[in-house]
Amino acid sequence: MKQVLIVDDSSVIRKVARRILESMQFEINEAENGKLGLEACAASMPDAILLDWNMPVMDGYEFLRELRLMPGGARPKVVFCTTENDIAHIARAIHAGADEYMMKPFDRQIVVSKFEEIGMV
Repeated sequence: MKQVLIVDDSSVIRKVARRILESMQFEINEAENGKLGLEACAASMPDAILLDWNMPVMDGYEFLRELRLMPGGARPKVVFCTTENDIAHIARAIHAGADEYMMKPFDRQIVVSKFEEIGMV
């Protein structure tokens, strides 16, 4: 079973994402900020990461830069989630190593579509 790590400071977003991804037959782990997300990756590198961009402690950009430097950190597909639709913001995330992005709020159809686009479904 493929593993997905959800990194988001919102427990509501993590819960919604978990329900959707579990229904897609993924095994789910969660982290409430980028620092805890990196610790989870160090313990067991996931196949994909659903990454919030704006978080306390360590934001998504810093997490992604650190992830890509870790042993095995180039492997996970990363879909970052944002409430900002500024093209410069999205380009910065893609340049940092994100594979795809989606806007919040999201629903099952959007998650399925994005995970299809990155080859996880």
